[in-house]
Amino acid sequence: MARIQPITKGNSSEAVDAAFEKHVREYGSRITNMKKTLARSLPAFEIYMLWYQLFAEVEKVLGRRLAILYAYSVSHAAECPLCSTYFRKAIIDSGENPDKLVLNEQEEDILRFGALMAKNHGRIADHFFNLVKKYYSEEELVVLIAFGGQMIATNIFNNVIETDIDEYLNEYIRPVNFA
Repeated sequence: MARIQPITKGNSSEAVDAAFEKHVREYGSRITNMKKTLARSLPAFEIYMLWYQLFAEVEKVLGRRLAILYAYSVSHAAECPLCSTYFRKAIIDSGENPDKLVLNEQEEDILRFGALMAKNHGRIADHFFNLVKKYYSEEELVVLIAFGGQMIATNIFNNVIETDIDEYLNEYIRPVNFA
């Protein structure tokens, strides 16, 4: 059970209701447990929802598929059950198996880069940074690094709060391997 409960319809202010309506209208996105918890502070909600704008920039750099895989690599490495499950759903719904991805060298490098950002608290060895730098301009690297950081912040928020995984994601939760 989440450490801080999401707000419920009827317990939110008019400003929060308006922010939710705007979010759904602009991004066509559902209001999840994470968003309902963030909305206990309207500035927190608004800042975290800038994720969508930055993700759109990442899509321009990486394409949709790799942008989703990149977000998944960060979330998986950060051990965030909610975010990992959200991106597992996106991967599975696109027809891929997140546990058996077919990747080229560039894709492997950017996913490793994202995972290392999360695992190593942003400390990336020169040789890994240079692997990614050969593929992307400095402007693109700033987008990718900033997004990785924003993804890590989202992972931390959900891990600290122990945000409940939304019901629509339940069938996508990574199975436990006891072997």
